Amino acid sequence: MTTNGGKNGKGSLYGIGVGPGDPELLTIKAQRTLQAAAVICFTQLDDGKESYALSVVRDLLEAAEPEFLAITIPSDDNTPINPETWSDAANDIAGHLRHGRDVAFITEGDPMLYSEFYHVLDGVKAMVPDLDVEVVPGVSSVMAAAASSGMPLVTHGQRLTILPKVYGIDDLREAITNSDTTVLMEVDRDLLEALANLESLGLTGKTTYVRQASTSRENVVEDISKLSAEDLDYFSLLIIKR
Repeated sequence: MTTNGGKNGKGSLYGIGVGPGDPELLTIKAQRTLQAAAVICFTQLDDGKESYALSVVRDLLEAAEPEFLAITIPSDDNTPINPETWSDAANDIAGHLRHGRDVAFITEGDPMLYSEFYHVLDGVKAMVPDLDVEVVPGVSSVMAAAASSGMPLVTHGQRLTILPKVYGIDDLREAITNSDTTVLMEVDRDLLEALANLESLGLTGKTTYVRQASTSRENVVEDISKLSAEDLDYFSLLIIKR
């Protein structure tokens, strides 16, 4: 098992983006850091399925044999995450760091874009003074989807809006009206129904759906009226060109 120990004998905390799903899109720095870390931390849905982020990097970790630290969160989007989940995770991570073990918190895409890494970071910092923290960027699903669709998100002088989900029809209308390109993440049936109510914006033929960009399940659909419930996937998004 890997052991570390850096500043003052404490371990370092890394937030590492593992990209959209294709292991070959993992950066060299991310791979090197992961293979050297004593502990790999990740969020795990309570539905029993393997962590998506962990599935991307698991093959890279076989020789290193790190310890795995799972943070279990609800699979139901309507069930809020208990704040104690993050505080307990921060406590577990802090314990490893105090014993001089580096911890790598892996996230889908990039740690700086809608990731869980920052739900625990402040708590860990409070428990481990003078903590060394480093963020290793990853390829976001937004950029991977743009590449798969062959569609540039914006060109010089244009405006881009990225929304994690629909907060209301008025918010969606405002975002689309005021942006040259709007990216909507976490596509579900409610989102598609909301878009159907926005036909007055002239979105027909200007909306592209991308499911699991960069993976074997990737699917690019330019006519969203043909999407079925089976096509929808949590790891998907819509690119809307105004």
